[in-house]
Amino acid sequence: MPLPPLPGRPRLGRAPLLPLLLLLLLVGPARPISFQLPGKARKCLREEIHRDTLVTGEYEITAEGRKEGRKEGWKGKGLCFLPSLSFFQITDSAGHILYAKEDATKGKFAFTTEDYDMFEACFESKLPVGTGRMPDQLVTLDMKHGVEAKNYEEIAKVEKLKPLEVELRRLEDLSESIVNDFAYMKKREEEMRDTNESTNTRVLYFSIFSMCCLIGLATWQVFYLRRFFKAKKLIE
Repeated sequence: MPLPPLPGRPRLGRAPLLPLLLLLLLVGPARPISFQLPGKARKCLREEIHRDTLVTGEYEITAEGRKEGRKEGWKGKGLCFLPSLSFFQITDSAGHILYAKEDATKGKFAFTTEDYDMFEACFESKLPVGTGRMPDQLVTLDMKHGVEAKNYEEIAKVEKLKPLEVELRRLEDLSESIVNDFAYMKKREEEMRDTNESTNTRVLYFSIFSMCCLIGLATWQVFYLRRFFKAKKLIE
């Protein structure tokens, strides 16, 4: 026969574990983005990021072309790597350059946002001199921000945390990030509601003003036509 729970102490069940399980299911490793960049082309990726957020990332640009012909010690058709001239740049909505790299092939970047803004990462392919046609380049971008950008392995080494403590720290940061997102959404909702109310008030006043103008114009038109018809002796 099971013992009854002690008074004053809540009995643990499955309900408190559900939020943690949902967080663990929602949190997963971010997958990098890959796409083809044609020669003499420019492609940009945009993302909105909150203020005071750490942003880290890695990128890699590879080009592979086919070549035909015969050279010394080489016959037939095969694969060869062609020189690529690619430009990578990250800017905000105001045009401030946060990261830029000429002849980019592979590298890492990191910065901290100062305000909530739309950030743009652009890849541009330039045609080398003396090249007839440049093959498509494969661009791979792995960009992380917020909780994903933190290196919890380094934090564990510095603070000497156990694996369970590291996981709890990660869940704590994630929950804080979710709370901040909801707070920002609530703030935006309030701003949109205030904007809608202000717009409705202005539309109401404009409608009343338009009706007054139409009524005044109709009244003036009636009196004007009446005087005109009297002057023509069409009415008494």
